[in-house]
Amino acid sequence: MTGLTFEEISRKKPEKSLTVALRKKGGRNNTGRITVRHRGGGVKKLYRIIDFKRNKFGIPGKVEAIEYDPNRSANIALIHYVDGDKRYIVAPVGLKPGDEVMSGPDAEIKVGNALPLKVIPTGTLIHNIELYPGRGGQMVRSAGNLAELMAREGDYALVRMPSKEIRRFRVECLATVGQVGNVDHGIVSIGKAGRKRLMGLRPTVRGSAMTPRDHPHGGGEGRCPVGMPGPKTPWGKPAYGVKTRQNKRTDHMIVRRRKGKG
Repeated sequence: MTGLTFEEISRKKPEKSLTVALRKKGGRNNTGRITVRHRGGGVKKLYRIIDFKRNKFGIPGKVEAIEYDPNRSANIALIHYVDGDKRYIVAPVGLKPGDEVMSGPDAEIKVGNALPLKVIPTGTLIHNIELYPGRGGQMVRSAGNLAELMAREGDYALVRMPSKEIRRFRVECLATVGQVGNVDHGIVSIGKAGRKRLMGLRPTVRGSAMTPRDHPHGGGEGRCPVGMPGPKTPWGKPAYGVKTRQNKRTDHMIVRRRKGKG
């Protein structure tokens, strides 16, 4: 079992005005039926309200602290703006307490600042990218992730995503300069089942350990292969390797797919 050192964390308790209660659902919908399996239990958490929009243009803010957020893989930074407002942002690599951040087209090109894609130099590493102008950052927000601004073509900017997909974004969309922090998150070894339970994840039983009436992979003498051309879900749908993308409306925004096709 391995864990993180939390060297970057400079404050343990969250800002009370930026937290709300997070009610557990245990994977159940409004009728009480389990619609998402393998969820339940876990440690009680407060949700931290994150400013993904970065819409305080031209107002500088000071990084008060870097904090742990139990709801995401990345750390978060508490920003105190000069007008008295307080907000959380996703903490990039290199952002420290005492640093100054700002957003808007006139902001400096430095780590933690949010600017429209049309004013960011090509080759810059970015994260927290808006898919639609004004909606707030939706892409590249998890620990250690980064995207690269490749080029601009008229009203669109070409961005290489962490998956190596190259995608078009409107040049009015905001993005934050830098790489998302907590880069060692991906190499942590959970080590024991109890730690997963604290995270709110319940056990998963292999289909091959079940009977044929419970799972398509079940049955057979000893440890058998699944007995079909490809694996299936408990409900008989093909699994692993089957295309699941349904959103053809935005296909024209993808220049090169993540697997190098198209």
